[in-house]
Amino acid sequence: MDIENEIFKRTRIKIDTLIPYGFTKSENVYNYSKIFMNSFKADIVINEQGVVKGKVYDLNVGDEYLNFRIENSVGEFVNSVREEYKSILKDIRKHCFEKLYFMTEQANRITKKIIDKYNDEPEFAWEKFPGYGIFRNPNNEKWYGLILNIEKSKIDKESTGEVEVINVKLEDKKIPDLLKKKGFYPSYHMNKKNWVTIILDNTLTDEEVMECVRISHQYTETLDEWIIPANPKYYDVINCFNDKDMIEWKQSNDIKVGDKIYLYVANPYSAILYQCEAIEVNIPYNYKDKNISMNRVMKIKLLERYDERKYTLSKLKEYGIKAIRGSRRMPEKLSKEINKSN
Repeated sequence: MDIENEIFKRTRIKIDTLIPYGFTKSENVYNYSKIFMNSFKADIVINEQGVVKGKVYDLNVGDEYLNFRIENSVGEFVNSVREEYKSILKDIRKHCFEKLYFMTEQANRITKKIIDKYNDEPEFAWEKFPGYGIFRNPNNEKWYGLILNIEKSKIDKESTGEVEVINVKLEDKKIPDLLKKKGFYPSYHMNKKNWVTIILDNTLTDEEVMECVRISHQYTETLDEWIIPANPKYYDVINCFNDKDMIEWKQSNDIKVGDKIYLYVANPYSAILYQCEAIEVNIPYNYKDKNISMNRVMKIKLLERYDERKYTLSKLKEYGIKAIRGSRRMPEKLSKEINKSN
């Protein structure tokens, strides 16, 4: 039984506290001894990386006492030795170590970046799994990340050892390609259609992991609905969905993945003809001519076609829309009317 690893898991040493606590330094390690239960002595050694090793000696026989490390040794006396030794280690932990959210450096770096960006600290909801930390959007309680420690063989049958991973939600169409890259795995214990598991062992850079977190967080944000004008003079908007259900379209607002897009086609129709969903946003695109300038586009997927007589400008005026000269948010009453009839 590796008692030391268990007690000092998810901690970081504070070197400058060791000597004031009672440790003495010898070469590159720190040593501490304590008598307990009158006839036992604990010898603790900590290196500069914070790795803790310990031995217990039975002073009556002058030899190392090992029974307390055997998991199936459950007698009253053995339990007393074990608990006293744990108390010594826990006191050292309290005074000479700082608590970390997770075990690995990258998991803790990613956690700090999430806290800095979204102000969301991990929530540890399961007593049985104390290393499982949930990141959720406090506005709606939706998850966008889960860091957990698992046996690596659960995601990679050819490997062993404890690792930390993060589960994030990504666009399902991109997941097959991501799974071909190092560091990405089919989601562990979550829906494999739109969640992936990323190993936090520096296979991916922090920036790459945080980009996945950003996308995952977008799925938890409140979605908007936009009316976007389309001039048939410049766009073949009438035929754009004839042979496909997904196209690229000019993006002029901070539209999010999942937002609804209503394409309003100008004369001769002057009506909303399509309801779409933003599948990918902020795609760099450099295009200029005398009539159109674009520096970013989005991918939108067709959800619904409308009869040209259904949501005409005269109908929209009933909901306070007098003209559509640029992208604008959908009025709530109109949204309810459209979604009621879909």
